[in-house]
Order: sequence, then C-alpha cells, then structure tokens
Amino acid sequence: MERELLASIQDLSVTYHTRIGPVSAVDHISFDIYKGEILGLVGESGCGKSTLGKALLRMIDPPGEISSGHIIFDKEDVMQYDDDRMRDFRGRRASMIFQDPMTSLNPMQRVDDHLIEAIQVHEPKTSEKDALKRSSIMINRLGIGLNRLGSYPHQLSGGMRQRVMTGIGLVLNAELIIADEATTSLDVIVEAKLADQLREIRNEYGVSLLMITHNIALVAEMADRIAVMYAGHIVEIGDVYEVFEKPLHPYTQGLLGSVPSIQLNDRNELFKMPGEPPNLTHPPAGCRFHPRCQHAMPICSQLEPALIKQSSGQSVHCWLYQDHPDKNEKR
Repeated sequence: MERELLASIQDLSVTYHTRIGPVSAVDHISFDIYKGEILGLVGESGCGKSTLGKALLRMIDPPGEISSGHIIFDKEDVMQYDDDRMRDFRGRRASMIFQDPMTSLNPMQRVDDHLIEAIQVHEPKTSEKDALKRSSIMINRLGIGLNRLGSYPHQLSGGMRQRVMTGIGLVLNAELIIADEATTSLDVIVEAKLADQLREIRNEYGVSLLMITHNIALVAEMADRIAVMYAGHIVEIGDVYEVFEKPLHPYTQGLLGSVPSIQLNDRNELFKMPGEPPNLTHPPAGCRFHPRCQHAMPICSQLEPALIKQSSGQSVHCWLYQDHPDKNEKR
C-alpha cells in the first residue's frame, strides 16, 4: 500500500556562525516523513539530530540560521511562512517534545494552565471551560490522574512531566510530533510506559512521530523507518527491519555492532568505532566518515557520495554502493 506523504525536507542546511568559523551542523539533508509513521533518527552526540528537529519548526536562533533548503508540509513550504503563520504552524500542525521538561514547563504554572494556554493561544475563541475539558481528556488519556491538573511541575515525577509535555504537543491535534530525546532522563519502566503510550496515540490519532534518540533498542521496538545521521549528513535511511537486518553504511554497521547484547561472549566482542567525530568547522573533504572507515577508497576523500536508494529499499550515502572509476582502488 502506498504511503501518504506528510512532509518533504529538501536540501536543508543549518549553519552556526562562530568566532572560529561557520559550523555546518546540518548539511544539505533531504528525506520524507509519511502520515502515521514513526521515523527514528539516531546518531552520535553532536551529529546534528536535535538541530534538525528544531529546524523543522524553524526554531534555530542566532548565531545559527537555516542557510538553505525547503520544508514542504502538506504541499506548502514552511520556509515561506511569515511570523504569524509560523506561530500557528507550531503547535497546531507540528509540535516538539523537548528532552528536559523541567526547562520547558513554566514552574509558576499548573498542569492545567499549560494545556489551557496552548489551546487558547491557537484557538482564541475557545472558552476556558472547553479548554479545561479537552485538557482533562488528554491528561487522562496519558495516564495522569485528573487530580494532578492542579499540580506544579516540581510536584510531578519525571515521567509525569514528560507526559505533560506530550499532552501539550497533542492537545491541538498536531499532525507531526518531534520527540527530542523524550525518554532519555526516564528509568526503563517509565520509558517503556511512555513508549507504549506514544505508539497507542499514533495508532489512535494517526499522528506522525519523528523520534530523535540515542536508544537503538527503542527505535527497533517502535519505529517503522530509521534514519542514521553522522556529522550533519543522513548516511542511511530505510525500513527499520531492513536496516537492522542488513545495515549498508559502515557507520550504521559500527553503530549497531556497538550495542551490547545478552548473547555477548569472548568471541563476539563489542565493536569499537575508531577515531573521533570530525570537527564541523573544518570537516573532511569527500565523505565525512572516511577517516574512520575501514572500507575507505581514494574517491572517499575526494568527492562526497549521494544518498541513493538501493534495490534492498534502503538509501545509503556511501561510495561502496555507487559507481566511480576509482572505486576499486584501495587506500
């Protein structure tokens, strides 16, 4: 069955202007998000995952800027929106669950205040009574007792605060939720409960979820597709089962090989990724992963490969899967 496209990110770049030079945190990235899917976005710290998530909502503040690209959401280019349309877009059409709810929730506002405010800012004609009713339904749906509506953030557990943030993102029936490390600070039991609730909400409301995380196991359990990011580039994207079964890019292979397993033994050691992530003020020429890649060829340090779809279904950003006259020459 053909999937229905929700958003198309085209040639998106984010640059931070620093005293030591421009930093290309997101470099000419293109990918699609489909309606009702969960897309997992994984990669090392500093690879640009959170920056990409914020860029989709045009939340990049100076000294950063979106230096190129288009964000086509439901056939409209979000990059062309004025400030008023952008404010309406955030929350109503797309919203974000941030990593640390304590820095996102107002400590002087109760739970019901947060949700009522979100509704009335975007729907000024909604009465406080109706907004409270909708807030109560959403909070109850997320497994938080209605007696907590009058609580302040510091009176809630970490899991409850994260669910309140989820409720704020969902109470306006947003079509796309960007969850930026939403489960990082939670223990495994609360994390599993929140993951189940997000999956149930996806199934119930048909919302699309971009799940930014370091947790490979969580992506394997929840996601329909996975995108692997390295040094500002998406190096592989595809169906989660295909990528986990047969990863193509050497970085994806190393990332999955470094995940601990209960079946680990002396003959099956964890993979240790050689080298360090590149300095993005002066990234390597060609493929940014080539200094750490055991399969690197001369072309890898000269020209950047394209992200090309393979017969297996994955798209991969690597010269191993693309033709070039120097491809067979070893370093």
